[in-house]
Amino acid sequence: MRIACAQLPATYGALQPNLDAALRTLTKAQQLRIDLVVFPECFLTGYCVPDREEAERIAVPLAALEPLEERAKETNVGCVVGFAESDGTELFNAAALIEPGERPWVYRKTHLPELGLDKHVKAGDMLEVCETRWGRIGVLICFDLRHPEPSRCLAVQGADLIVLPTNWPEGAYASPQFIAPARAAENKVFVATCNRPDEENGYRFIGKSGIYDVGGNPVAIAGQEETLLVADIDLPLTREKRTVVRTGEYEIVVLDSRRPELYGPLTSQEISSRV
Repeated sequence: MRIACAQLPATYGALQPNLDAALRTLTKAQQLRIDLVVFPECFLTGYCVPDREEAERIAVPLAALEPLEERAKETNVGCVVGFAESDGTELFNAAALIEPGERPWVYRKTHLPELGLDKHVKAGDMLEVCETRWGRIGVLICFDLRHPEPSRCLAVQGADLIVLPTNWPEGAYASPQFIAPARAAENKVFVATCNRPDEENGYRFIGKSGIYDVGGNPVAIAGQEETLLVADIDLPLTREKRTVVRTGEYEIVVLDSRRPELYGPLTSQEISSRV
């Protein structure tokens, strides 16, 4: 498949300009024969809110994404786009996977840092893989990547590709440099991360979106400028989890070598009190 990360600036609290930018990008992607475009975290709404009241003001319902559904169907280009979501009762930091001709599949951020929108939303409770025309895709959002468990959960469910809409600010250089390629390598999956290149309410984002192969090697890496980062990736490669250096002598399996019976402390509710 051909995937693109749309490292674009967003207008804070203004759905229509951001939606228009996303629609233009899908049209451009059609010309470039791109299958799937990934946009940054909270691209449609903005992220850096000062309080709950402002979070409620900028949040939008899933129905606001209908123009993207229509454009995806017209162009035959899918997308993953982040937004502050309101379901009428709760707020979420969400990302919708829109496959042409299908209803959006929505992921809600499960691991929340104590900043911006995430201080005022409810954590999601789902780590699942979406079956698509291109392959099995898992979605995470920004801080989710800092924890190894979410990526591994998606990998053991058969994810071929993990996409990460993100808002990496200044100081988060370890995420594109080390953590994203590590998640790809340790699970033998493709990983595509999409960040912003702009500033919002006093916070500067660092760009550096990236697409990584099953060995954690960069297929395409962006700088700090606005760009549409494009790469061709072969998703079936993820389904061979055995690395063979010398047949019968030097072989490594990623998932089959796990020892789940030893991992109980990872799910202990007491862990936070011991750290």
